Amino acid sequence: MGLFSPTAEPAVAEPAGAPETRVLVISVDALNPTALRSLGTQGTPHFHRLMAEGAFTLNARAQVEQTMTLPNHTSMVTGRRIDRAHEGHGVTWNVDRRGTTVQKAAGHDVGSIFSVLHKAGMNIALFAAKAKFALYDRSWPGINRVTIKDEKDGALTKALRADLIRHHRAFTFLHLGGIDKTGHAEGFMSPAYLTAVRRMDDKIGMILAAIDGHEELDDLTIVLTADHGGRGANHDEPTKLANYRVPFMVWGPGVTHDDLYDLNPAFKNPGDRRVGFGGKQPIRNGDVANFAAYLLGVGPVPDSRWDVAQQLRVS
Repeated sequence: MGLFSPTAEPAVAEPAGAPETRVLVISVDALNPTALRSLGTQGTPHFHRLMAEGAFTLNARAQVEQTMTLPNHTSMVTGRRIDRAHEGHGVTWNVDRRGTTVQKAAGHDVGSIFSVLHKAGMNIALFAAKAKFALYDRSWPGINRVTIKDEKDGALTKALRADLIRHHRAFTFLHLGGIDKTGHAEGFMSPAYLTAVRRMDDKIGMILAAIDGHEELDDLTIVLTADHGGRGANHDEPTKLANYRVPFMVWGPGVTHDDLYDLNPAFKNPGDRRVGFGGKQPIRNGDVANFAAYLLGVGPVPDSRWDVAQQLRVS
């Protein structure tokens, strides 16, 4: 499918045997969990609704090697670490490199949640607010709809809402980038950044309102996380807590309201530690791929690392 898909499109029939559960992954670029604590329920009621009604932690982890957007998102969709030399996906850059693919970065075939679900005959979509996410359309051309609206979160959220209502897709990935843009311009955790978090909360509210208002969306599970946090001028240094700590929330039918670490003794709350690759692991943004695959009733992404045993549970 082409890079820029029209918002209005013919109805797409879901294949026979489609899963009863649908999954919407929302990645909120540069969402520092400290902002949610600072703004509280009054400042971010919709983020807090996800926490109040779902399973969550504000102490998940980004990738070990880098706290940058494209490397972390590629880990989210592949379930792999970053470093090519250690069976990672090899996407170490953070710009739009037209013509390249994840496969070229790794030097071999790389599967993803998109390719696994496409192989299973499921209907899938990608909505993203940065042009560099075209990398995934080139790498896994089986995505049924790809819509990229560069730095236009509002228009992207409206397109996403319409698509959720109109189409019964098994899996949708939504990236929203406005908080990151403000952080780079005004400083991460600055007053302007916190205002951007409040505005992002409004967009999460638009999605929740669509779910509340349409019975056909009662089967939708939301998984919300971030690629990195940030404080001050940037988020580049992967050894800083403000950069590597991210939220991880799950909300939807059958999800137990609880702390994700309490629900998952196979994972260890890392406290303030960064945590490398050895020993008991924290919940990571890279768990998204295999957790979504589990929710949709398929096995893990081939050659993935994060939650390859599909142990993460929300009930």
